Amino acid sequence: MAVPSVNLPLTIAVVQFCPKIGRVQENIAKANELLASLQPRSVDLVCLPEMIFTGYAFPNSAAILPHLEEPKTGPTSTFCASLARRLACHVVAGYPERLKDTEIPQRSSNGPEIVGANSAVLYGPDGEWIGRYRKTNLFETDMPWAKAGTGFATFHLPPPLHTLCLGICMDLNVQPPHDWTLSDGPYELADYCIEQQADILLLLNSWLESSDAKNSDKDSPDWNTINYWSLRLEPLWAERDNKQLDDTDRRKEMTVVICNRTGEENGVKFAGSSSVFRMTPGAGRGALLNKMTRCEEGVRIWRV
Repeated sequence: MAVPSVNLPLTIAVVQFCPKIGRVQENIAKANELLASLQPRSVDLVCLPEMIFTGYAFPNSAAILPHLEEPKTGPTSTFCASLARRLACHVVAGYPERLKDTEIPQRSSNGPEIVGANSAVLYGPDGEWIGRYRKTNLFETDMPWAKAGTGFATFHLPPPLHTLCLGICMDLNVQPPHDWTLSDGPYELADYCIEQQADILLLLNSWLESSDAKNSDKDSPDWNTINYWSLRLEPLWAERDNKQLDDTDRRKEMTVVICNRTGEENGVKFAGSSSVFRMTPGAGRGALLNKMTRCEEGVRIWRV
C-alpha cells in the first residue's frame, strides 16, 4: 500500500539566469538583484543552478582552476550563508569545489588533470552550513577536471522540507555507455528517492537545450527537455509492476524541483525551463505544476 501523501505548505524560490563565465562577482551581484525583493520568512527554500556563479562550459582544468572554491569559505558558500540568514530559509547552489591535495588522483600519462568536484552546498536559516554534495554522474564537460562523487545525497530537514534528496544535472541520467529504456530503466536517482522515502527531489542543472527547441519561440519552454526529465523519473509516477518494489510499495507523492540555467556559453545553449512537478504513484504521468521559459531570467516563487 502506498504511503499517504502529505500536503506541505512549501514555498520555493527558483532562480534562473544566464551567468557570464568566469565573472563570479558580477554573477553574484545579478543574483542579489534578482532576489532583492524577497522578504524574510517569505520562502522555505531558495534554489540556484549548477555552477551558477562561475559558469559551466570550461574546456579543461587549467581554465577552471582559478575559479575553484573552498567549501564553507568560497564565494558561493558566502553568498548562500548570507542569503539564508537574511531570508531565514534554506539556500542551495552549485559551485566548482577545489579538491584537497590528498583527494587529487594521480594523473596518467595522457589522462585529464583532475583538480575539483562539481558540487552543491546547502545552508540553513541561521546561515549555518548543513552539508554539500558532489555530482556522481559526470557529463562530458565535467570529465576534463572533475572527480565524481560517491553517491546521491539525502538531507533530513525541518518541516516543511522534511526529507530532501539532492542531485546535479547528469545525475538524472545513466553514465555512458549504458543505455536505458522507458520499460526497463535503469532509474537510479528515482529508485534512490523511493528508498529514502523522500518528500522532495531537487536537481540543480546546467542542462543543454534540446535539438527540437532550437527553432522554437524563445518565450516558450523547452518541452522536449521537460518531458525527458519526467520520463527519467518514471518510477515516481508509474503504475507498480513486478519489476518494482517487492512486498510493500514504499512510493509516496513527491515534489520534484528542477532548477536550470539559461543562456549561451562557449558555443553551447542551455534549456532554461526550470520546472516543478508533483509525482504521484500510479498517476501514469508526472504532473507539471509550473515552469519557466527557455530564455527567462528571474525568480519564480512556487507554492506546493
